[in-house]
Amino acid sequence: MKMEKLLQENDYLLMEAAVIETLRRSSQITLHPRLENALLIYASTGRSCLETLYSDFIRVAMEASVPILLTTPTWRANRRRVAESQISSDVNGDAVRFLRKVQSQWGAQSDRIAVGGLIGCRNDCYRPEEGLSTEDATAFHAWQVNRLAAAGADFLMAATLPAVPEAAGMARAMESTGLPYIISFVIDRRGVILDGTSLETAIGSIDAACQRPPLGFMINCAYPSFLNAADQPDAVMRRLVGYQANASSQDHAELDGSDGLQMDALEDWGERMIGLNRNYGVKILGGCCGTGLGHLRYITGHIVRADEAG
Repeated sequence: MKMEKLLQENDYLLMEAAVIETLRRSSQITLHPRLENALLIYASTGRSCLETLYSDFIRVAMEASVPILLTTPTWRANRRRVAESQISSDVNGDAVRFLRKVQSQWGAQSDRIAVGGLIGCRNDCYRPEEGLSTEDATAFHAWQVNRLAAAGADFLMAATLPAVPEAAGMARAMESTGLPYIISFVIDRRGVILDGTSLETAIGSIDAACQRPPLGFMINCAYPSFLNAADQPDAVMRRLVGYQANASSQDHAELDGSDGLQMDALEDWGERMIGLNRNYGVKILGGCCGTGLGHLRYITGHIVRADEAG
């Protein structure tokens, strides 16, 4: 399938930088209080802002001749939030179709763009105690997963996950679609998932619980140093396919309480990300909170020179 082929045939793949946080700082649009950026596809200004943002990400990748993964603006478009917002449209399916239109504008290069259907945990992504049980998560997330899959996403991704039981249930819901899928955790600066579970335990338990395990695991919404890659077991690094890193090395509590954009030195961020690829084989490299085009350009502008130097 497309995702497996892209991973096998490329030394690295680019992934989008921050979407919701970038839009939140825009003076042109207002995010929905419950669905964040999901409804922007229905308004001309919002749609234009999204198109520009995604197209800019694609342009960075195409200029570097590297594939890119994009995910739908549906991180908060789960069944409960859509119902509470009294939205009758197929928000998730329409989001996939929106990204397909953006992709189609790149002609022959569109084959190097993969569209992912994005889901998030039901409750607060920084409060693991609010996570669902595995059984409840499977039932709850199936509604959204099935709509993303039916619309023709290339892969599915569950991101910013703070607790393993809910992540396991999401994996079960996603595996039932037959699409390749990725589980992406939030970690603290010790390299541990926010519910206190080690990555080794989490990955092993989810792989064992699924008849068709995830394509791989990722980390997002954490600075690259948080992984402490040198201290992670080989079993973790073999299954870790990607990292979408925050621009700041502050932890989640510090970032939640911050009024402005927080960002460490771009070079430090970029070299740490390139190091994950060069030293540990982490192939999908992208940005999360606080990142933008400059972060993606640092990767594409320096990773080849780093490989040549090695």
